[in-house]
Amino acid sequence: MTAAKVQAPKLGCSVRGLRKSTVAPKAAVRNTVKAAAVSGEVPDMGKRNVMNLLLVGAIGLPATSLVGGYAYFFVPPSSGGGGAGQPAKDKNGNEIKKADWLKTHKAGDHTLSQGLKGDATYIIVKPDGTIADFGLNAVCTHLGCVVPWNTAENKFKCPCHGSQYNDEGKVIRGPAPLSLALAHLSISDTDVITFSPWTETDFRTGLAPWWK
Repeated sequence: MTAAKVQAPKLGCSVRGLRKSTVAPKAAVRNTVKAAAVSGEVPDMGKRNVMNLLLVGAIGLPATSLVGGYAYFFVPPSSGGGGAGQPAKDKNGNEIKKADWLKTHKAGDHTLSQGLKGDATYIIVKPDGTIADFGLNAVCTHLGCVVPWNTAENKFKCPCHGSQYNDEGKVIRGPAPLSLALAHLSISDTDVITFSPWTETDFRTGLAPWWK
């Protein structure tokens, strides 16, 4: 009886020890679960590249349109006229026709019209009653005043600083350093007076056009 009582507790101790040795620590289990979760959250490189491309495209398209519009703001406007020419207009914005113009503008007349880019431009009626094949930009080359035609003296005289130009717009007295800018004048098939850019030699000076 005594020997049996002694052996029973030993058997019980060995069973409890076995149970403890087969149970994994809770901390180790939590670490294993976390590691598995982290590894599952790492994105695939292919998917990451696709997402990056989509992001760049979403930002790039609107940005490009904005930059393009902003850059276009700095592009200088066309000199107007083009190959077909730009119709001359009167003070009311109506296109000027040769026949109608000559009814009220006689030989020696220098009258302003709206020319290329809307600049004030003289239409000149020659002594023989025909319209000259060039127009004169009325902007003084000194400080930009509009130069009126002086009929009594047969020349242009700037009221701002006294610059003077002959009847063809060639500077004859300063402080203006250059002659008035030229524009080609022609008559369209519908009898409309048209202007186009003058890009060749200035016939008054024999020099390249400074306004080109």
